[in-house]
Amino acid sequence: MKTDLSRRSLLKGTVVSLTAAWLPRTMAQAASKVFSKSEAFAVLVDLTRCIGCRACVRGCQTANDLNAPQEALSIEHAHQRMDPTFQLWTVVNKEGTNVSRNVKRQCMHCLEPACVSACPVAALHQTEHGPVIYRESRCIGCRYCMIACPFDVPRFEWNNGLTPVIGKCQFCAQQRLFKGLRPGCVESCPTGALKFGKRDDILFEAKARIRSRPDLYVDHVFGENEVGGTSWLYISDVPFDQLGFKKNLSNRPLPTYTWDVVSWIPAIAAVLASLFGVLAATLSRQDNHPPKEPQ
Repeated sequence: MKTDLSRRSLLKGTVVSLTAAWLPRTMAQAASKVFSKSEAFAVLVDLTRCIGCRACVRGCQTANDLNAPQEALSIEHAHQRMDPTFQLWTVVNKEGTNVSRNVKRQCMHCLEPACVSACPVAALHQTEHGPVIYRESRCIGCRYCMIACPFDVPRFEWNNGLTPVIGKCQFCAQQRLFKGLRPGCVESCPTGALKFGKRDDILFEAKARIRSRPDLYVDHVFGENEVGGTSWLYISDVPFDQLGFKKNLSNRPLPTYTWDVVSWIPAIAAVLASLFGVLAATLSRQDNHPPKEPQ
């Protein structure tokens, strides 16, 4: 009986080892099957052109059929600071201390999004052109996406415990992008502070503006490399750290840190399988050669 049990233990250990060796590679391959980063949709936000009119906020509300408080939408309340909620996906606030600028914020749509890798039920999904969309029907309200996001974007509907909902910018993907239209916020901007296009073209435009006016712009495109790159790119005449943008963000995509940890699983599983095998062999020998009774 012990011999059969030992064999089963050895077989189980081997299966675990092989599965663990296969799983990380499969996960990594699935994560890499996304899109061409150069062909990803992107938006350039030129903070020198934003006048704080909040037309982009109203355009977002209309395009996505949201219901944010009216004070978040009107220019009369532009002095009042607004934070994103599950019904308010983009905000414009005055940021800065010595010098203030109007700063639009929304989901950055990372090229390798941490929220997607953290979601256990694929409620967050990256489309083939880059936008990260939220699928409410799959959400279980675990809020792992809120923890994983390096920009603190997803917002939870705290007032509804029965059907929890996460709110975040969808890039107007299903409402407009997939129909050949620009995002609602871009369409609504009256000053050209927002420009939509393919990411390579938007990056070229951003750097061209910086080169043409080195006396005006900070020599940095925020979002070009941060956390592996984002689809929303910013240029400014004021250093970004003075406008509330996060400092010291790694240029490495956050999900790759997970792969580093997961990549150790096959080796650990192989060692455990070997230990199980040795233990099973030892038990088998003890079973076949019981100790002699003393004379």
